Amino acid sequence: MQAAGVSIAAVICAAGSSSRMGGVKKEFLPFPSLSAKKPQPENRLSTGGDSVLGAAVSAFASCPEIRFIVIVVTPGEENEAKACLASEHRPLAASASDGRILFVSGGPTRRASVHNALSLLESRQPSHVLIHDGARPWITRKLIERTIEAAIRYGAVIPALPLIETPKELASAKLFSSEPGRKTPEEAAFIGRHLRREALCTAQTPQGFKFPEILRAHEKARDREESEGFEYTDDAEVWGEFIGQVVVIPGDPANKKITYPEDLI
Repeated sequence: MQAAGVSIAAVICAAGSSSRMGGVKKEFLPFPSLSAKKPQPENRLSTGGDSVLGAAVSAFASCPEIRFIVIVVTPGEENEAKACLASEHRPLAASASDGRILFVSGGPTRRASVHNALSLLESRQPSHVLIHDGARPWITRKLIERTIEAAIRYGAVIPALPLIETPKELASAKLFSSEPGRKTPEEAAFIGRHLRREALCTAQTPQGFKFPEILRAHEKARDREESEGFEYTDDAEVWGEFIGQVVVIPGDPANKKITYPEDLI
């Protein structure tokens, strides 16, 4: 039962360039059917015949606590995104027709895209918002509900997983380039610090926040981006710089993000 005065919205980010997918829009790709011979994880919807984006949105649409879902798309791709939501899932089909699902164009950065979605939601006055990567189609309703509970209790929350490999901080960032096809630099990279994995984690989405505060934080982050050219990695960083601490809850190892073509195999 949802507490009085609490209303939840969700933002699904699908405005990226998918450069590491070879330019193919990963959110619009068909999502593989789960084998009927394998038991489905708890609270995970069947995804036969779905798209990557459709699978992600379906999980949020299945949560009655979520009143609005804003999908952020690349300008000019709203029709393609709407086509991805064609599904046999009743929660998604109903949401698409009753105004529960909204669309907004993305900005030049991920942070700007999220800010556009938050600005659209401002008139609807949700108390909390969840922000999710549209390229994470294996999200479960169980993790969504745990994130909602923690966001209501603490104000800001992210799901995260412990590191398995031993992390190293490089003295320079030349070793790993985001340029497609370029894996190594022309000169050697050296280790700057030997980190301890016990105090580190990898962040997942959905990330949950009190709505008025995260909107205000994004407004301040926009000003810093414009004046300094600074780029934020995620919404937890935006909250942490301008609002305060972010609580961490256990994530889901199956809640993977599709980055490369082989991630769909």
